[in-house]
Amino acid sequence: MTDTTSGDPDARDEVLLEVAAGVATITLNRPERKNAMTAASWARLGEIVREVREDPAVRAVILTGADGEFCAGADLGGPPDPRHPLTRMRSYSDLAVDLYEMPKPVVARVDGVAAGAGCNLALGCDLVVATPRSRFSEIFVRRGLSLDFGGAWLLPRVVGMQQAKRLALLGEIIDAAEAERIGMVTWIRPEDEIDDFVADLASRLAAGPQTAMALNKLMLHEGSNQELRAALDSEARSQVINFATDAPAAKQAFLDKTEPVFEGRWRL
Repeated sequence: MTDTTSGDPDARDEVLLEVAAGVATITLNRPERKNAMTAASWARLGEIVREVREDPAVRAVILTGADGEFCAGADLGGPPDPRHPLTRMRSYSDLAVDLYEMPKPVVARVDGVAAGAGCNLALGCDLVVATPRSRFSEIFVRRGLSLDFGGAWLLPRVVGMQQAKRLALLGEIIDAAEAERIGMVTWIRPEDEIDDFVADLASRLAAGPQTAMALNKLMLHEGSNQELRAALDSEARSQVINFATDAPAAKQAFLDKTEPVFEGRWRL
């Protein structure tokens, strides 16, 4: 196991990174503020997301929060950010895009509160595992704010337009069961089971064919804005890449009645 935490000394301990067995675990670590994020901790998270994306040793990612909370969003009581507000918001937008476009599978492990930008941080991941005590809220409107961190784009794609409007206009706090019902949560697991469940899930993702999974993510993201012919063309191009990457090993393992080992290596 390696602890690769570094970067801005003001935020070094506010976002932690550990890499083990091909899985990177990113932990938001401001438990005294329910892991609400300051400008410095957002910047540190952005550094870590980019680092994880480029690290060939990382094959899957877990995003979680410390001490029974996920993330209460931006820390409105934190130190002021001297940057122009538009510059600040663009930096947060860049992070939202980097997380969403991460070519490796990302699992949000949610316990406790996921509110505001913290809620959209979870929605920007590929899969969301929550505990029964988790709470989700697009709380912006209750603070006199509109959606950010991708919420206006993510919400209707995840839950549909009517539910997105409900969440955005009322700023309700919903429990894990309701979040699962409308599609925000993939699985609910008890507090004493979620760590083992997420670890097993991440391990399975890390063992999978990285190129094929990255292409699947890309095509699913693009497909919501494409006509069928364009989506089929993307599928064809992706399969050609797979034919020269992990598909031959998977085919041979199938014929040999063994489990394939996916190396992600270009074979031509």
